[in-house]
Amino acid sequence: MNNGVIYGLTGGIATGKSTVAKMFSQLGVPCVDADRVAREVVAPGTPGLKEVVAKFGPRVLLPDGTLNRTALADIVFGDPKARTDLNQIMHPRIAMESARQCNELTKHNPYVLYEAALLVETQQQDRFHGLIVTTAPEEIQRARLAARNQLSTQEIEARLNAQITNDERIALADHVIHTDTSPQETERQVHEVHRQIVEHLQ
Repeated sequence: MNNGVIYGLTGGIATGKSTVAKMFSQLGVPCVDADRVAREVVAPGTPGLKEVVAKFGPRVLLPDGTLNRTALADIVFGDPKARTDLNQIMHPRIAMESARQCNELTKHNPYVLYEAALLVETQQQDRFHGLIVTTAPEEIQRARLAARNQLSTQEIEARLNAQITNDERIALADHVIHTDTSPQETERQVHEVHRQIVEHLQ
């Protein structure tokens, strides 16, 4: 069997990437989640965790020795230099482990999704066979973040400002899925994108 290909799945914060990834998985399309990989590369005992603690100090550790992601987020979202330092530690490790997982999955599947928030910001979009972008109006992103994460207005704006705009992502997309609608309509769009990809790959 020929190896499959990898499609990037990205979108702004609170635009439904994970929901869409689950809908693709229900169609039999495996997805490698960059957030999950990011946790794996800083698990206790890993070189990644040691480097993060060396850079940001023991305040980013929980009592059980795992990474305190909330404390780390508080540091980096308000400080562009700290965010750059963290990215330089994390991104190479995430990229290497994600590539390993994706390549393993492509041996048995026509295509695989790689879900990551910052694909375009880190200029990775050209690595993929195509790019799927989830999008929703900013006011809906704000409402979802307030409800889901109990973030303050200031914290929400910091997270939105740390990313490029929805329009900038859409300009680079091969497929766009709008999630400011019903779950049934989002699922309909996922099915249509899946159909188009399968047709394209045949």
